[in-house]
Amino acid sequence: MEKQISKTRLWISYILQGSIVIMFLMGAVMNLMQTNEAISGATEMGYPESSVIYLGLILLVSTVLYTIPKTSVFGAVLLTGWLGGAVATHVIHSDPMFNLLFPVLFGIVMWLALWLRLQKVQRLFS
Repeated sequence: MEKQISKTRLWISYILQGSIVIMFLMGAVMNLMQTNEAISGATEMGYPESSVIYLGLILLVSTVLYTIPKTSVFGAVLLTGWLGGAVATHVIHSDPMFNLLFPVLFGIVMWLALWLRLQKVQRLFS
């Protein structure tokens, strides 16, 4: 039997998830549009220019899966992998600590949004 969660907790969860989704969608759209920022950012990190569109597609699909309630946990797993790749890239480039911590904090907020409303996620972390 599932416990009823408060409306406040539910809304906090949706606001956190919405914020995460907006950020990921902005990144995906920039990659898919192959903006100068997306291309220069990727190439500076060592990724070939030709990979930008594929990275955008992967990010878009993962983000859409995260927004759909039935696939949100799967989407979060995929996005966690994405964020792990971001951390690894920053480590390889000896970037400042903030650049390493930002994707980690982003991932924590991403999972927190699901944890606030999904008992199956709460059980994963208990």
